[in-house]
This record gives sequence, C-alpha cells and structure tokens, in this order.
Amino acid sequence: MALIEELREAVVDGQAKLAVAKVTEGLDEGLEAGTLLREGLISGMAQVGKLYEEGEIFVPEMLVAARAMTAALGVLKPHLIEEGVASSGKVAIGTTQGDLHDIGKNLVAMMLEGSGYEIVDLGVDVPADKFIEAIKDGANVVAMSALLTTTMTNMQVAIEAIKAAGLRDKVRIIVGGAPITKSYADEIGADGYAEDASSAVRLVKEVLAA
Repeated sequence: MALIEELREAVVDGQAKLAVAKVTEGLDEGLEAGTLLREGLISGMAQVGKLYEEGEIFVPEMLVAARAMTAALGVLKPHLIEEGVASSGKVAIGTTQGDLHDIGKNLVAMMLEGSGYEIVDLGVDVPADKFIEAIKDGANVVAMSALLTTTMTNMQVAIEAIKAAGLRDKVRIIVGGAPITKSYADEIGADGYAEDASSAVRLVKEVLAA
C-alpha cells in the first residue's frame, strides 16, 4: 500500500509534517488507526533502529525520526483509543534522583512509544517513591537512566525501595546511561541493561516476554 510506505519513509527520513499529513490522509481514506500505527509508525521506527545499529545513521537522525513519529502519533492517538488498540505494555521512565539529563531518556521514551508501548514519563531527578507510585499505577516496566557516576548509585536506592515496598516481583526494571554497564545492572539487581535507545526497545520486549 503506497500510503503506508510513504508514511514509513516519512518517519525514517524525519519529515514530521509529511508523516502527519500521511496519517491524516490514511484516516480520511478509512484506514484503521491500528494499521497505520503498526505498518507505518512501528515499522518505520524499527527500520530507524536497524539503521542506527548498522551505523547508517546516528543519534541526531534517530532523534529527528522519533520526533516525526511522535507528531504523527499525536494525530493517531484519539483514533487508537476509539478502536481500543491495546498497548504492548506500560513503561514508566525517568532519570534518577539528582540527575537532570534527559536527551537519552526522551529518545528512549519516543522510540518505545513509537513501538506501541504506553509511556509514563516521570521526567528528571526522579525519587524512588515516584517509581513506586508508577508501579502501583500499573507500569509493567521501569526504565531508569543516569548520566553521572554520582547519580547512578540512586538506581540501586530506587530498586531497594521498590523491594521494600513489596513490588519487585510486579515489575521489570531496566537501566541505561553513559556510565552504566551490564555488570553494574546485574550488581544492583536490574532485569536488564540497554546501551542505547534502539537496544532499549528490544530489551523491553525481551523482559516482558520473560
């Protein structure tokens, strides 16, 4: 279907206005919102992730593509709700307490949303109780990021607080950010570590399937 292909390409090329126009055109033609989401946006973002992993594009291009997807998704959302399209899972995402960096976190949130997940963006400088609140509100996954070695220890603080609240078995916890490693993720008891936004999407799918 030409329109779906054009929507997918608009996302990959980061053309927000064209992506919005193609979603609107598709809806006007009677295409289901779920089809536009799966075959247009999700498929487009999967291609973006693949290009990034192959070294064909870099973070700036991925960010522009994610923004195009987000713009198109804004038009689709009311129609998805109307059609009752279920999300793939609910992800609460935030930068740990004391850390104000959000570019990586925002990119992961956009990539996940474009992949069909419901996102609860907790923002930056997120204390443990905010993550706990999000789990109580139904988050299946908690994604924490940190860009500083001084704030990465707050990931462990948050995980320990989630355990103390008796909620650890109700949620999957993934971590990422410049100073984070897989061994650190294992050490603090996280369920997984992602080194970039593309692998974060794959990781969320894996931990929810586990």
